[in-house]
Amino acid sequence: MARSIYGLDLGTYQLKIYDKKENRIRTVKNAVAVRNETEIFATGDRAYEMYEKAPGEITIEFPMKEGVISRIGEMQYLLESELKTEEGFFSRGTEYVIAVPTDVTEMEKKAFFDLLIYSSARAKEVRIVERGVADAIGAGIDIKQETGAAIVNIGGETTDISVLSRGGIVLNRLLKTGGASIDRAIITLVRRHLDFVIGRLTAEAVRIQSSVFGEEQGHAVMAAGRDLVRSRPGIKEIPDYIVRTAVKEFLKPCGEAVSLMLEQAPPDVLAAIRKRGICLTGGIACTKGLDRYMEEKTGIPFYTVKEPHLSAIRGVRDILLSDDLKDLAYSMKDENYRWMR
Repeated sequence: MARSIYGLDLGTYQLKIYDKKENRIRTVKNAVAVRNETEIFATGDRAYEMYEKAPGEITIEFPMKEGVISRIGEMQYLLESELKTEEGFFSRGTEYVIAVPTDVTEMEKKAFFDLLIYSSARAKEVRIVERGVADAIGAGIDIKQETGAAIVNIGGETTDISVLSRGGIVLNRLLKTGGASIDRAIITLVRRHLDFVIGRLTAEAVRIQSSVFGEEQGHAVMAAGRDLVRSRPGIKEIPDYIVRTAVKEFLKPCGEAVSLMLEQAPPDVLAAIRKRGICLTGGIACTKGLDRYMEEKTGIPFYTVKEPHLSAIRGVRDILLSDDLKDLAYSMKDENYRWMR
């Protein structure tokens, strides 16, 4: 059987997989359904469909937490379910490249390596690449030649801010806040202002449908939930000012972190970033008008790439396909990581 080669980007709520043999990227929900705290009986999209709807004996778990692996056994089970061939087994000598956050400990990075080396995935080689590097490549930045570039990846539970120059990361900071933080703020504001309770998935849907920074002021989204005044289920309009308030409150520390990091950047790197602009990636980057809002708050140009949620996995794909970029991914079997073996 021909050797398989995969690229992986493990997000909190979504797993992105690049299959070199098929030359395609696919996405699947990063969730598992567990019955009676012991039996995993559903994974991926099927498990996510049960979120906030499952009976008491079933829990929906997310193996990733704030950018790192929190449930390695469940993450292995999910990957094994998604990467098996149609015949139900792995091909021998499989190779993997995984995008990982930069601003985490070396032991947390090693967990990504161990995830596949010590599983039934039959991994011959596992290499990792910093997500900021993969993001920049996926955004079309010539990372080895560019004097200065900046990436802000706003995901489900993290915001990864990276400053890059000449093929490497100069500065990086991982904020443990993301889209889920916005959704929790929306839930709180809806309850406080409207005496209405909605779930996280409903809050997410309201956020996506709302005109946060668009020209359609006064727009509202219908949402199902529980009316606290009447103490029964109901449907209510959620005005866009609630979502706008939640998003702006979330973006405030993000803008401050970006400004602080740019103050620490070398002058030539900063000059290049001011000229090029800062690239927005990640799922929250799909928010219409977000780039203009961030530019107003920081004084630095921002721009959003096409399909920003796929930027990192596109970069991983390019690393797998290009001989010029393959040295940007490394194995923890390398000499610098002997102490971790």
